[in-house]
Amino acid sequence: AGGNCVAPSSLTQHSHLFLSPKHDPTNMAEGETAELRTEHDRILKEIESSEPGLVGGILRAVYDNEGHETFLEKLNTRIRNHDRDIERMCNHHYQGFIDSITELLKVRSEAVKLQSLVTESNAVLQESSKELVKKSEELLQCRRIQKNITSATESLSLCLPVLEMYIKLKEQMDQKRYYPALKTLEQLEHTYLPRVSRYRFSRIMADAIPRLRESIKDASMSDLKDFLESIRKHSERIGEHAMSHALKQKDLDRVLVRKYLMKKSGNKKVQEEKKEEEEDTNPFGTEDEDDDDDDEDEDEERSAQDMIDFSPVYRCMHIYSVLGAREQFENYYRKQRRKQARLALQPQSNMHETLQGCKSYFHQIIGFFVVEDTVMNTTQGLVSRQFMDELWDMALSKIIAVLRTHSAYCTDATLMLEIKNLIVLFSDTLAGYGFPVSQLYDLLMEIRDQYNEILMKRWLQIFREILESDTCAPLCVADKEEYSEIIRSFPYKDEALEKEEFPKRFPFSGSVPQVYKQIKEFAYACIKFSEDLNLSHTEIDDMVRKSTNLLLTRTLSGCLTSHIKKQTLGMAELVQISINTTHLETACVYLEDFISNMTGAVGDSVHTARLQGTNTFKDTRQEAESQIYTKLNTKIDEFLDLAHYNWTLQEPRGHASGYLMDLIAFLQSTFAVFTNLPGKVAQTACMSACKHLASSLMTFLLDNEVRQVSMGALQQFNLDVIQCEQFVDSEPVPGFKDGALQMTFVELRQLLDLFMAWDWSLYLSDYGRERSKYVRVHPSTAITILEKMREADKKKNLFALKKNERDRRKLLDAVLKQLRQLVNGGSNRIQE
Repeated sequence: AGGNCVAPSSLTQHSHLFLSPKHDPTNMAEGETAELRTEHDRILKEIESSEPGLVGGILRAVYDNEGHETFLEKLNTRIRNHDRDIERMCNHHYQGFIDSITELLKVRSEAVKLQSLVTESNAVLQESSKELVKKSEELLQCRRIQKNITSATESLSLCLPVLEMYIKLKEQMDQKRYYPALKTLEQLEHTYLPRVSRYRFSRIMADAIPRLRESIKDASMSDLKDFLESIRKHSERIGEHAMSHALKQKDLDRVLVRKYLMKKSGNKKVQEEKKEEEEDTNPFGTEDEDDDDDDEDEDEERSAQDMIDFSPVYRCMHIYSVLGAREQFENYYRKQRRKQARLALQPQSNMHETLQGCKSYFHQIIGFFVVEDTVMNTTQGLVSRQFMDELWDMALSKIIAVLRTHSAYCTDATLMLEIKNLIVLFSDTLAGYGFPVSQLYDLLMEIRDQYNEILMKRWLQIFREILESDTCAPLCVADKEEYSEIIRSFPYKDEALEKEEFPKRFPFSGSVPQVYKQIKEFAYACIKFSEDLNLSHTEIDDMVRKSTNLLLTRTLSGCLTSHIKKQTLGMAELVQISINTTHLETACVYLEDFISNMTGAVGDSVHTARLQGTNTFKDTRQEAESQIYTKLNTKIDEFLDLAHYNWTLQEPRGHASGYLMDLIAFLQSTFAVFTNLPGKVAQTACMSACKHLASSLMTFLLDNEVRQVSMGALQQFNLDVIQCEQFVDSEPVPGFKDGALQMTFVELRQLLDLFMAWDWSLYLSDYGRERSKYVRVHPSTAITILEKMREADKKKNLFALKKNERDRRKLLDAVLKQLRQLVNGGSNRIQE
């Protein structure tokens, strides 16, 4: 009847559930209350409105309340009511139902016809659509292919950039562009590979990225190693370029200074000297090299970065920085450069023998530090100032030790000077890069002392050659040209000599101007070493004077002394040497002025060192004069060795001995040569010769080997002494005071007069008196001769002697006795 009503059949189906033999509905009717009826009505409404599957739970509530008989009765009543309603409704709609069935039967026949038509149409349609189905399938396949192509295209659009980046990475690595390759690798890893992470090849690439990084790292390190090896080979060329550039700048500064001096002084001589000085200072340039200066100007302007490709260093540094290994890279680079620094500081064993060896050594060092300076200025932190200072301190100590050692082996002054110029240029070059070089200049001061020693040895040989080749004769010039040349080379002025006609004769020999010139050359060589040492004019002047003093007092003095002591030199040569030293002594004043003008210290009035040439030449002259005296005495001894006296001679020969006459003739010719000597020197030589001759004659007379002396021998000896006295009376050398030269033979004269006159009574009576005639005759001397005379008389037969001879013998014995008493008494003293 309604949408929510339960069919009566349904209630009928469940009505048996409420029937129980133990409960009687009649018994329950009386006890039913209004509440129970209300509850049953509610339950019935729920049964009518509920789904069939929920009825069991509703009925359980009826059993729980134990009023199911009443409920069952109500349920049956409700069923009957619904059945009546159904019946009424069916009766009302029965005709419509019949009509519907009839219509339905008609529709069934039409449906059968329609089904046949549809089947036929379907068959026709199936037959006609076979080709369409085929095309549809083909279209579907094409659509699937198109979809796959689109999918593949999309995948390729994602994969192709990855593959292109990978190819680009490989190309960059093959081209050794490692830093861009590393950037490409970063992009590939973080940007492109995540887009294709679902593909297997991306995982392969991702796994290969660490290996690629390591290969880039290793390749960049390999390039760095190649760079370090290459830079070691090219350091010498870089250092040579840096030194050449520094020299060029130095020459430019010197030109500016010279122009200023030329403008200020206008002294052409100074200009020429400065020009020569500039040329000599250049350790690189020669005349041939100067012609190529224009070709090298372009190369001079190149820096170290132009000459060497530093990209491997920068590239490797950036790569290690990106990879987080910057510290490892810095430590490796610094370690390798320290090793290379030690190698660059190792000199060749024969470096001191050639200038090229020193150049190569300096070029290597400068090239090393120029490279490090470039790296320091073009990178951040790879080469720090502290690291550079450590390297330089290590290098400086090694350089000083090497130069000190190798300079000690150098024996060539010219090479030493060139090495000095190289050291100065080396110092200036490194100073231009900010390195402290004061210790190198201190080393140059040490090398300067050794340089002076080398000069001393060189000039020792020069002086020896000059003295050996000297004729020791006054220098003679034949014409005005030769005369002017001597005057220019040696400061000598003599108006009398200028007025003489040619040939003219100088008082000194040819060695004097040569020695003077060589002293000036030595001073000039000394000052050449002092250039560019940052010394003041006074310091240079003081240094040159000290070195020149050493040359004069040690080298030249030693040469002159050795030359003077040569046995082959004669009296004339020694006299000439003495004259030469006089003129050299006079020229020392001009040497002072020459050094002052050369060093620029003309205005200074006080010097820490003065030339000691005056004292040197004075000492040399004294040595020469001493040699003259010794030579003269030696020559006298040679003549005296020819003497042969017959001490038992009964009668004299009536003339002086031949050897003595030859000796006097020699002395006369010798003293004639002394005319050019200072008067005092000639007088001393003459006095010394006469004293030596007198002493030698006295020695002859008192010789212990002469046992006997006759009166005839004494008379002959007296003739020789008379000849000597005549020689001294002739004044062989002028300037002696009256009787001064004669005093040399007075002892011999008094002794011989005593024996010739046999005046013993006067001798004994006046003995000890100052005015005694025989005051210089000592008793012991007289005793010696008397004993020799007595020995000679013993050979005569006493009985054959005449009375006067016997008396004379008795007197001789008596005189000997008295003379011995005088000697033994010792109270009196003979005045000499």
